[in-house]
Amino acid sequence: VQLQASGGGLVQAGGSLRLSCAASRRTFSWYAMGWFRQAPGKEREFVAAISRNRITTTYADSVKGRFTIFRDNVNNTLYLQMNSLQPDDTAVYYCATRDPGSPATISGSYNNWGQGTLVTVSS
Repeated sequence: VQLQASGGGLVQAGGSLRLSCAASRRTFSWYAMGWFRQAPGKEREFVAAISRNRITTTYADSVKGRFTIFRDNVNNTLYLQMNSLQPDDTAVYYCATRDPGSPATISGSYNNWGQGTLVTVSS
């Protein structure tokens, strides 16, 4: 499945953005999905994940209460609503699929990755 992430941009601290990740196939609903991010000079890190049936979500401690992951299995799209953004949230954000359909925090357990979308938060 091909993944196309979008929605990144420049925002001031305290602002909001919604990222989208469009999947190319209807089999999108078979997979757990995750968001990861990579800041300049840093390793890729887990942000959020959601199960195939949308029941289970998990978040990195750094984004809990500020970010929300959700998915539309009819339209094959994953979302990440980001509120109260801070400069430390600046990174390239990637979406990824995971088979089986349970969410995970380890990037190596994800099978397929999108190209990334840049989020820049100014202070």
